[in-house]
Amino acid sequence: MKKILLLFLPLLLVAACFEKEEEKKEPAAKSEAQTTTVGLSPTDFSDLTGWQNDKMEDFAPVLRDVCGKIMNMDSDFIGNGAVKISTADYQRVCRDFLRQKINDGDELRRFMERNFTPALVWENGNAEGKFTAYYEAQINASRRKHGRYVFPVYGRPDDLIEIRLKDFDASLPDKKLAGRVSGNNLVPYYTRAEIEQQPPAAPVLLWADSDVDVHIMQIQGSAVALLDDGSRLRIGYAGNNGRAFTGIGSILLAEGVLAPGRADMISIKNWLKNNPEEGKRLMLKNERYIFHRLIDGNGPIGAFGLPLAPGRSLAVDRQYIPLGALLWLETTTPNGQPLQKIVAAEDIGSAIKGAVRGDYFWGSGGDDVLAEAGKMNASGHYYIFIPKGANNEQRQ
Repeated sequence: MKKILLLFLPLLLVAACFEKEEEKKEPAAKSEAQTTTVGLSPTDFSDLTGWQNDKMEDFAPVLRDVCGKIMNMDSDFIGNGAVKISTADYQRVCRDFLRQKINDGDELRRFMERNFTPALVWENGNAEGKFTAYYEAQINASRRKHGRYVFPVYGRPDDLIEIRLKDFDASLPDKKLAGRVSGNNLVPYYTRAEIEQQPPAAPVLLWADSDVDVHIMQIQGSAVALLDDGSRLRIGYAGNNGRAFTGIGSILLAEGVLAPGRADMISIKNWLKNNPEEGKRLMLKNERYIFHRLIDGNGPIGAFGLPLAPGRSLAVDRQYIPLGALLWLETTTPNGQPLQKIVAAEDIGSAIKGAVRGDYFWGSGGDDVLAEAGKMNASGHYYIFIPKGANNEQRQ
């Protein structure tokens, strides 16, 4: 039996395997150590619901960008998570794709079928996970503070320091910490409340007219700024203060100001704007603060370093799914319609945790886009595409 062995992650206790569906065994119940088993079950393209109906031509430019990025990698694998895909094998397929200059949808579909094997991703024997959506927000802003433009959009602070634990000890988790130097010590960076009370050592990129819009922009990670001079700027992610993220919806539900089932983003936004003083107090309960940068490009930049493509980019947990991987997503839209398409793992999110967990990039826009993206909360699953003939597929 062919297998792709997914590497054991120290401390996180992640075991994994790649085995045929009919031979898959249910993992043992979780022990006190909270062992997590992540696996891939190879299948056929005929098992992908809607495979023949996807407009693959829309994905061709996304794959072109992803392949361009992967072709410049020199690591053994395209990611550091549990699912291991050989960079060399991906480069072999990408080299062929780029050489052929494929743009036609049917031709790309045949290319995928010739070069990849789809494999269902599962965690602890369960292939069903949670899928939400995010979008690129809009804010009204000015280059200078005046009138209603009084809420700062901060760039990255000069005193913000990030460290990766594995750089100091290979046995530690591959986790990044954010802090600042105080005396001879590295201490946690300021909380949201501290930042708003005392401005950080950071440039002010723009001045917005709504603290609610700034908060939502921080949750989404990026935005388009509509400036008072009629121009537009794109704002991207530049870092965070390292504090724990608490969703504003969870905060409003815990406070009892929104009823269960009514905590979609458009309802949250309306409540916060209609209750400015109480809203400000509750927004401070989310200690995570996002810093930004001004960017050029056709879309917000994801964690993979590429512009996100509406309807074709997915945020994943890179402890399991490598950034740059191609996935076949099967879930539903907020109105219950099937959502079945090929996407690329190009981003991450603080709330995106687990081997079967995704945040679907809806696109850019105002409240109309927020109303759709903010309602998505569906179950579903995905398949990861493994290059055929991959070295790690040869283990028996």
